Amino acid sequence: MLTLGSPAPAIPVQTDTGDTVTLQDYAGSYVVLYTYPKDNTPGCTAEACSFRDQSEAITDLGAVILGVSKDSVASHKKFKEKYNLNFTLLSDPEHTLIDALGAWQEKVNYGKRYMGIVRSTFVFDPEGNLVKVWPKVSPKTHGEEIAAYLKEV
Repeated sequence: MLTLGSPAPAIPVQTDTGDTVTLQDYAGSYVVLYTYPKDNTPGCTAEACSFRDQSEAITDLGAVILGVSKDSVASHKKFKEKYNLNFTLLSDPEHTLIDALGAWQEKVNYGKRYMGIVRSTFVFDPEGNLVKVWPKVSPKTHGEEIAAYLKEV
């Protein structure tokens, strides 16, 4: 994982609308960037809906919400529409940004080892420096946890 104080990685990725951005494009706002394994899976859907339900509170506190996974732009678009997600999803099929964050790690499932995305959240300050990391999260209530944290900074 990135260490506190590290600058946001300047790696271009595509948004759910097909635009290319870097985290530096969001300078001037807090950036809440969460990594998640896959669109339309139970845990990832619960987490996305938690952020959706807290998005007004989070954006009112001066933050932008971004979700990132290996899913395609088309997959993200369908996922957003299906669950009325009101924030941007980033497509990182080669997991370049996810790896730079430190969220591409070895995982174990039923004794099988493989590389995959660890559900994590990173908060960058308006200058683009990392100020908080959640290396593992509870998907159903994480949006509330982020809103509560931002109220204190």
